[in-house]
Amino acid sequence: MGFDEQWGQAGAGEGEPRPTSMRLNQTDPPGPPPGGAPDLATTPREKKAAAHTIETELQPDTRKAGTWADAATDKAISGFGGWATASGLKKVQTTWDSQVKTLMGRLAAEKDALRSTNKTFTETDVGTSQRIRASSKLDQY
Repeated sequence: MGFDEQWGQAGAGEGEPRPTSMRLNQTDPPGPPPGGAPDLATTPREKKAAAHTIETELQPDTRKAGTWADAATDKAISGFGGWATASGLKKVQTTWDSQVKTLMGRLAAEKDALRSTNKTFTETDVGTSQRIRASSKLDQY
């Protein structure tokens, strides 16, 4: 018997839908899921340290490297004045400046994200705690 025949027989002659039910054989055990600890962990101290490193080391060093390369390229461009090499170096310098600017923006975004993640998790934890600890309206009765 094919699917179409079974489908036709299942619905033939019945005026009311068949009852459905669901049975739970068991629930999950209390605590973390089997096989290990929960997979979300935040370390505010490490996030703060990473943001500090970006701010105090990576951003200033990237800015210095970009400036140093510009100075060296400017010197080379003036040395090759009048040659096609000078215009090629100028294009390279423009591309370099764009890449440095993009990298500086990315570093700033990562630093801000690290700092805001700490704030978000802290506020979420405190808010959840306050909602859980709040009295239920049923407690008034």
